[in-house]
Amino acid sequence: MVPRCVLIERPTEYQELLARHGTREQARFYLGQRDQDIGELERCHREQRDHHAQVLGAVPPEWRRASIGRGDLDRFLFEPDDIIVVLGQDGLVANVAKYLHGQPVIGLNPQPDRFPGILVPHLPDAAADLFADVAAARFTAQHRTMVAATLDDGQSLVALNEIFIGHESHQSARYQLSYAGHTEHQSSSGVVVATGTGATGWAASLHQERHSQLTLPNPEEQRLAFFVREPWPSATTATTLTEGSLSGNLALDITSELGDGGVVFGDGIEADRLRVSWGQRIQLHVADLTLQLVA
Repeated sequence: MVPRCVLIERPTEYQELLARHGTREQARFYLGQRDQDIGELERCHREQRDHHAQVLGAVPPEWRRASIGRGDLDRFLFEPDDIIVVLGQDGLVANVAKYLHGQPVIGLNPQPDRFPGILVPHLPDAAADLFADVAAARFTAQHRTMVAATLDDGQSLVALNEIFIGHESHQSARYQLSYAGHTEHQSSSGVVVATGTGATGWAASLHQERHSQLTLPNPEEQRLAFFVREPWPSATTATTLTEGSLSGNLALDITSELGDGGVVFGDGIEADRLRVSWGQRIQLHVADLTLQLVA
Protein backbone atom coordinates (compact mmCIF):
# COMPACT_ATOMS: atom_id res chain seq x y z
CA MET A 1 0.00 0.00 0.00
CA VAL A 2 1.00 3.60 -0.51
CA PRO A 3 2.28 4.91 2.85
CA ARG A 4 0.33 7.51 4.75
CA CYS A 5 2.15 10.29 6.58
CA VAL A 6 0.31 11.18 9.79
CA LEU A 7 1.49 14.54 11.13
CA ILE A 8 0.72 15.11 14.80
CA GLU A 9 0.95 18.42 16.64
CA ARG A 10 -0.43 20.04 19.76
CA PRO A 11 -1.97 23.52 19.78
CA THR A 12 0.52 26.35 20.09
CA GLU A 13 0.38 28.57 23.14
CA TYR A 14 -1.08 31.30 20.92
CA GLN A 15 -3.88 28.97 19.74
CA GLU A 16 -4.64 27.97 23.33
CA LEU A 17 -4.94 31.63 24.30
CA LEU A 18 -7.33 32.30 21.41
CA ALA A 19 -9.43 29.28 22.41
CA ARG A 20 -9.63 30.60 25.96
CA HIS A 21 -10.24 34.30 25.22
CA GLY A 22 -12.01 34.23 21.85
CA THR A 23 -10.08 36.95 19.99
CA ARG A 24 -6.51 38.16 19.63
CA GLU A 25 -7.33 41.49 21.25
CA GLN A 26 -8.86 39.82 24.29
CA ALA A 27 -5.77 37.63 24.60
CA ARG A 28 -3.48 40.64 24.13
CA PHE A 29 -5.36 42.55 26.84
CA TYR A 30 -5.20 39.59 29.23
CA LEU A 31 -1.42 39.30 28.82
CA GLY A 32 -0.94 43.07 28.89
CA GLN A 33 -2.59 43.25 32.31
CA ARG A 34 0.19 40.93 33.49
CA ASP A 35 3.03 42.82 31.79
CA GLN A 36 3.40 40.13 29.15
CA ASP A 37 3.66 40.56 25.38
CA ILE A 38 1.64 38.50 22.94
CA GLY A 39 4.20 39.16 20.21
CA GLU A 40 6.54 36.33 21.19
CA LEU A 41 3.69 33.83 21.23
CA GLU A 42 2.60 35.00 17.78
CA ARG A 43 6.15 34.56 16.49
CA CYS A 44 6.36 31.00 17.82
CA HIS A 45 2.94 30.26 16.32
CA ARG A 46 4.04 31.50 12.88
CA GLU A 47 7.19 29.40 13.08
CA GLN A 48 5.15 26.31 13.95
CA ARG A 49 2.83 26.91 10.99
CA ASP A 50 5.84 27.37 8.70
CA HIS A 51 7.32 24.07 9.93
CA HIS A 52 3.92 22.42 9.45
CA ALA A 53 3.83 23.52 5.79
CA GLN A 54 7.49 22.56 5.32
CA VAL A 55 6.95 19.01 6.60
CA LEU A 56 3.80 18.39 4.56
CA GLY A 57 5.58 19.81 1.52
CA ALA A 58 8.34 17.24 1.97
CA VAL A 59 5.89 14.30 1.85
CA PRO A 60 6.27 12.44 -1.48
CA PRO A 61 3.36 13.40 -3.75
CA GLU A 62 2.17 9.81 -4.18
CA TRP A 63 1.78 9.29 -0.43
CA ARG A 64 -1.46 9.77 1.46
CA ARG A 65 -1.39 12.24 4.31
CA ALA A 66 -3.29 13.25 7.43
CA SER A 67 -2.78 16.00 9.98
CA ILE A 68 -4.26 15.70 13.47
CA GLY A 69 -4.03 17.39 16.86
CA ARG A 70 -3.20 15.81 20.18
CA GLY A 71 -6.84 15.98 21.22
CA ASP A 72 -7.85 13.74 18.29
CA LEU A 73 -5.51 10.83 19.09
CA ASP A 74 -8.05 8.67 20.92
CA ARG A 75 -10.50 8.99 18.00
CA PHE A 76 -8.09 8.59 15.09
CA LEU A 77 -7.79 5.24 13.30
CA PHE A 78 -4.11 4.51 12.72
CA GLU A 79 -3.23 2.10 9.91
CA PRO A 80 -0.41 -0.49 9.84
CA ASP A 81 1.43 1.27 6.98
CA ASP A 82 1.33 4.73 8.57
CA ILE A 83 4.51 6.71 9.07
CA ILE A 84 4.01 8.86 12.14
CA VAL A 85 5.55 12.33 12.30
CA VAL A 86 5.51 14.17 15.62
CA LEU A 87 6.19 17.90 15.25
CA GLY A 88 6.59 19.29 18.74
CA GLN A 89 8.00 18.56 22.16
CA ASP A 90 9.12 15.21 23.56
CA GLY A 91 5.92 14.66 25.55
CA LEU A 92 3.88 14.52 22.36
CA VAL A 93 5.67 11.30 21.38
CA ALA A 94 4.56 9.74 24.67
CA ASN A 95 1.00 10.93 24.01
CA VAL A 96 0.83 9.08 20.68
CA ALA A 97 2.84 5.96 21.59
CA LYS A 98 -0.05 4.17 23.34
CA TYR A 99 -2.14 4.26 20.16
CA LEU A 100 0.47 2.68 17.86
CA HIS A 101 1.34 -0.91 16.98
CA GLY A 102 4.87 -0.80 15.63
CA GLN A 103 4.55 2.04 13.12
CA PRO A 104 7.79 4.05 12.77
CA VAL A 105 7.77 7.43 14.53
CA ILE A 106 9.78 10.40 13.26
CA GLY A 107 10.29 13.04 15.93
CA LEU A 108 10.84 16.59 14.62
CA ASN A 109 11.86 19.37 17.01
CA PRO A 110 10.56 22.78 15.85
CA GLN A 111 12.17 24.67 18.75
CA PRO A 112 15.50 23.05 19.72
CA ASP A 113 16.28 26.04 21.93
CA ARG A 114 13.24 25.16 24.09
CA PHE A 115 12.72 21.40 23.83
CA PRO A 116 15.43 18.88 24.83
CA GLY A 117 14.77 16.72 21.77
CA ILE A 118 15.27 13.32 23.41
CA LEU A 119 12.27 11.86 21.58
CA VAL A 120 12.20 14.48 18.81
CA PRO A 121 15.88 14.47 17.78
CA HIS A 122 15.54 15.75 14.21
CA LEU A 123 15.05 19.22 12.75
CA PRO A 124 12.11 19.83 10.39
CA ASP A 125 14.63 20.47 7.58
CA ALA A 126 15.49 16.76 7.64
CA ALA A 127 11.93 15.61 6.91
CA ALA A 128 12.43 14.81 3.20
CA ASP A 129 15.54 12.69 3.84
CA LEU A 130 13.86 10.91 6.74
CA PHE A 131 10.80 10.08 4.62
CA ALA A 132 13.05 8.59 1.93
CA ASP A 133 15.00 6.55 4.49
CA VAL A 134 11.89 5.15 6.15
CA ALA A 135 10.23 4.32 2.81
CA ALA A 136 13.38 2.46 1.70
CA ALA A 137 13.72 0.70 5.11
CA ARG A 138 17.26 1.98 5.49
CA PHE A 139 16.79 3.64 8.85
CA THR A 140 17.81 2.58 12.32
CA ALA A 141 15.30 2.65 15.14
CA GLN A 142 15.28 2.78 18.89
CA HIS A 143 12.89 0.15 20.22
CA ARG A 144 11.78 1.84 23.40
CA THR A 145 10.21 -0.34 26.06
CA MET A 146 6.64 0.37 27.15
CA VAL A 147 4.71 -0.52 30.31
CA ALA A 148 1.33 -2.26 30.29
CA ALA A 149 -1.48 -2.51 32.83
CA THR A 150 -3.93 -5.40 32.45
CA LEU A 151 -7.16 -5.55 34.45
CA ASP A 152 -8.92 -8.77 35.40
CA ASP A 153 -11.89 -7.83 33.19
CA GLY A 154 -9.73 -7.73 30.05
CA GLN A 155 -9.19 -3.97 29.84
CA SER A 156 -5.62 -2.88 29.23
CA LEU A 157 -3.53 0.23 28.82
CA VAL A 158 0.06 0.89 27.70
CA ALA A 159 2.33 3.88 28.21
CA LEU A 160 5.78 5.04 27.14
CA ASN A 161 6.86 6.83 30.32
CA GLU A 162 4.89 5.49 33.25
CA ILE A 163 1.56 4.22 34.53
CA PHE A 164 -0.09 5.52 37.70
CA ILE A 165 -2.38 3.41 39.88
CA GLY A 166 -4.27 5.07 42.72
CA HIS A 167 -7.12 7.41 43.56
CA GLU A 168 -8.23 9.91 40.93
CA SER A 169 -7.69 12.80 43.38
CA HIS A 170 -4.23 11.47 44.37
CA GLN A 171 -5.46 11.18 47.95
CA SER A 172 -4.75 8.03 49.97
CA ALA A 173 -5.49 4.80 48.17
CA ARG A 174 -5.78 1.39 49.81
CA TYR A 175 -4.83 -1.77 47.98
CA GLN A 176 -3.00 -5.07 48.27
CA LEU A 177 0.37 -5.20 46.51
CA SER A 178 2.11 -8.44 45.49
CA TYR A 179 5.69 -8.56 44.25
CA ALA A 180 8.31 -11.32 43.98
CA GLY A 181 6.36 -13.72 46.16
CA HIS A 182 5.55 -11.19 48.89
CA THR A 183 2.23 -9.50 49.58
CA GLU A 184 1.17 -6.63 51.84
CA HIS A 185 -1.70 -4.21 52.32
CA GLN A 186 -0.73 -0.60 51.71
CA SER A 187 -2.12 2.91 51.97
CA SER A 188 -0.35 5.47 49.81
CA SER A 189 -0.85 8.26 47.32
CA GLY A 190 -0.46 5.76 44.50
CA VAL A 191 1.99 3.53 42.69
CA VAL A 192 4.09 4.61 39.68
CA VAL A 193 5.51 2.00 37.29
CA ALA A 194 8.07 3.53 34.91
CA THR A 195 10.04 2.56 31.81
CA GLY A 196 13.57 3.59 30.90
CA THR A 197 12.13 6.46 28.86
CA GLY A 198 10.22 7.63 31.92
CA ALA A 199 13.30 7.21 34.11
CA THR A 200 14.22 10.84 33.38
CA GLY A 201 10.81 12.15 34.46
CA TRP A 202 8.47 11.28 37.32
CA ALA A 203 10.49 8.20 38.25
CA ALA A 204 13.69 10.26 38.47
CA SER A 205 12.02 12.58 40.96
CA LEU A 206 10.78 9.68 43.10
CA HIS A 207 14.17 7.97 42.87
CA GLN A 208 16.02 11.09 43.99
CA GLU A 209 13.56 12.03 46.72
CA ARG A 210 13.94 8.73 48.54
CA HIS A 211 17.69 8.38 47.82
CA SER A 212 16.93 5.04 46.23
CA GLN A 213 19.68 2.54 45.47
CA LEU A 214 17.53 0.94 42.75
CA THR A 215 19.12 1.10 39.30
CA LEU A 216 16.70 2.71 36.85
CA PRO A 217 16.26 0.97 33.47
CA ASN A 218 17.59 2.19 30.13
CA PRO A 219 15.10 3.22 27.40
CA GLU A 220 15.50 0.01 25.35
CA GLU A 221 15.95 -2.31 28.31
CA GLN A 222 13.11 -4.77 28.84
CA ARG A 223 12.77 -3.76 32.46
CA LEU A 224 10.55 -1.47 34.54
CA ALA A 225 10.88 0.21 37.93
CA PHE A 226 8.04 0.77 40.37
CA PHE A 227 7.75 3.18 43.29
CA VAL A 228 5.07 3.51 45.97
CA ARG A 229 4.34 7.17 46.68
CA GLU A 230 4.21 8.24 50.33
CA PRO A 231 3.35 4.85 51.87
CA TRP A 232 1.69 5.15 55.26
CA PRO A 233 2.35 2.58 58.04
CA SER A 234 -0.57 1.69 60.29
CA ALA A 235 -2.06 -1.20 62.20
CA THR A 236 -3.36 -2.67 58.93
CA THR A 237 -0.92 -1.33 56.30
CA ALA A 238 2.82 -1.85 55.81
CA THR A 239 5.68 -0.12 53.97
CA THR A 240 8.23 -2.79 53.09
CA LEU A 241 7.41 -3.29 49.38
CA THR A 242 7.89 0.29 48.17
CA GLU A 243 10.14 -0.11 45.11
CA GLY A 244 11.52 -2.74 42.77
CA SER A 245 12.26 -3.88 39.22
CA LEU A 246 9.99 -5.78 36.84
CA SER A 247 11.24 -7.87 33.92
CA GLY A 248 10.51 -11.11 32.14
CA ASN A 249 7.76 -12.97 33.96
CA LEU A 250 8.14 -10.84 37.09
CA ALA A 251 5.11 -8.54 37.33
CA LEU A 252 3.50 -6.33 39.93
CA ASP A 253 0.00 -7.29 41.04
CA ILE A 254 -2.31 -4.79 42.75
CA THR A 255 -5.78 -5.55 44.13
CA SER A 256 -7.89 -2.45 44.70
CA GLU A 257 -9.46 -1.79 48.09
CA LEU A 258 -11.10 1.42 46.90
CA GLY A 259 -14.88 1.58 46.74
CA ASP A 260 -14.82 4.54 44.35
CA GLY A 261 -12.30 6.73 42.56
CA GLY A 262 -9.71 4.09 41.68
CA VAL A 263 -7.96 4.81 38.37
CA VAL A 264 -5.16 3.65 36.11
CA PHE A 265 -3.73 6.08 33.57
CA GLY A 266 -0.55 6.48 31.56
CA ASP A 267 1.85 9.30 30.72
CA GLY A 268 -0.12 11.88 32.69
CA ILE A 269 -3.20 11.63 30.45
CA GLU A 270 -5.80 11.45 33.21
CA ALA A 271 -8.71 11.89 30.81
CA ASP A 272 -7.89 8.55 29.16
CA ARG A 273 -8.12 6.31 32.20
CA LEU A 274 -9.31 2.90 33.31
CA ARG A 275 -11.65 2.76 36.30
CA VAL A 276 -11.01 0.15 38.97
CA SER A 277 -13.36 -0.83 41.79
CA TRP A 278 -13.10 -2.74 45.04
CA GLY A 279 -11.54 -6.18 44.61
CA GLN A 280 -10.44 -5.62 41.03
CA ARG A 281 -6.94 -6.82 40.14
CA ILE A 282 -4.38 -4.97 38.03
CA GLN A 283 -1.17 -6.50 36.74
CA LEU A 284 1.73 -4.25 35.69
CA HIS A 285 4.32 -5.71 33.33
CA VAL A 286 6.57 -5.03 30.36
CA ALA A 287 4.38 -4.44 27.29
CA ASP A 288 4.60 -6.73 24.30
CA LEU A 289 4.89 -3.75 21.96
CA THR A 290 7.70 -1.24 21.76
CA LEU A 291 7.85 2.27 20.32
CA GLN A 292 9.83 2.28 17.08
CA LEU A 293 11.51 5.69 17.16
CA VAL A 294 13.47 6.63 14.04
CA ALA A 295 17.00 7.44 15.21
